Amino acid sequence: MSKAAFSTSCVERFLRYVTFDTQASEGSGTYPSTAKQLVLLRHLVEELRAIGLADAVLDQHGYVMATIPATTAKRDVPVIGLIAHVDTSPEMSGAGVKPIVHRDYQGQDLVLPDDPTAVLRPADIPYLRERIGDDIITASGTTLLGADNKAGVAEIVAAAEYLMAHPEIPHGPIRIAFTPDEEVGEGTKFFDVAKFGAKYAYTIDGGARGEIEMESFSADSMTITFVGFNTHPGYGKGILINSIKIAAGFLARLPKDGLSPETTDGYEGYVHPYVIHASVERTAVKLLIRDFRTAGLEEKETFLEQLARETIAEWPGAALDIKIEESYRNMREILDQFPGVVENAREAIRRAGIEIRETPIRGGTDGSKLSFMGLPTPNLFAGEQNFHSRLEWVSAQDMEKAVEVIVQLCRVWEERAIG
Repeated sequence: MSKAAFSTSCVERFLRYVTFDTQASEGSGTYPSTAKQLVLLRHLVEELRAIGLADAVLDQHGYVMATIPATTAKRDVPVIGLIAHVDTSPEMSGAGVKPIVHRDYQGQDLVLPDDPTAVLRPADIPYLRERIGDDIITASGTTLLGADNKAGVAEIVAAAEYLMAHPEIPHGPIRIAFTPDEEVGEGTKFFDVAKFGAKYAYTIDGGARGEIEMESFSADSMTITFVGFNTHPGYGKGILINSIKIAAGFLARLPKDGLSPETTDGYEGYVHPYVIHASVERTAVKLLIRDFRTAGLEEKETFLEQLARETIAEWPGAALDIKIEESYRNMREILDQFPGVVENAREAIRRAGIEIRETPIRGGTDGSKLSFMGLPTPNLFAGEQNFHSRLEWVSAQDMEKAVEVIVQLCRVWEERAIG
């Protein structure tokens, strides 16, 4: 079993970071969406300065940025960025997280003490079986852990500390950024690529050891609003048109054996109704549209519009409103133009002595948007597992390996610069 080549402060830092409640909130109207994210962000500025990153700063939008100064005499080493987000999912509480380290895991079921119904079973989690012998970190059963993405935060800080303590390691200038609100799709809303100053970057926000993610879904959101007519139900005969029933008819028309998150995997896209705002007069159905081909989004949206129009045709007097908003695009459309960004990550993983895993992201990362903002940004593993769940976990050894990969990555970029 591959262990880390060196020990760092990574796990110790992670166990501290997860105790900060940084849960994001959808639709809050502020940025960051919750003030409590700023508590950890301010703390990170202090930690970065303490390890020697003198320019660490928190800006007015809640972004932390800092620089690991170059140690090489080469002048043409590109500035590389390392990015992670501090917020946790709004879908599960991140308050009062109590991390537990299950040392030298031997393949048993892990029963979480604060809720015995919360059990990590290796029979159901193939990757957990791969990590026998590792130290497995979980929460206590009533909250998420926060490895998404505080594992990445801890790994970046630990790598920065290691590089600052070892100036004999040649590398170019490295920029660090910690961001809020990734979990609510707003992580790059005010991200200033020019101020960040990196030519290429990596988010450290992935799963299994050795993972590189260079392609994501392309994504839109679609809101279909069914418009009926409300009147007193006691006198509604021939007059009342119930938009809730219309919406129910539309939802019943969606495929039951495909085109949904619960029936697709790999490179298959889907449509996913996930929020309904309902009243007799107006019912809005919000859907996520996902496809690895950007052209596939329009195909799915056309299909949904057809279903919606077929539905209201059965309700004389009903009307329809459709709104489509772009969420993000498949970052591979950009990254294919810069093959060295991914190849250098592959080489760093090889040098860390671990197997490369290349998988598509069935979702998006800040790297999706950043790539289209002019900063090509694939995603590297952080060890995160069972995202957004009370059963979230991470291997301490995976985290240390992620630190090692970051250090190797900085070396690879320096070595491959011309001079």
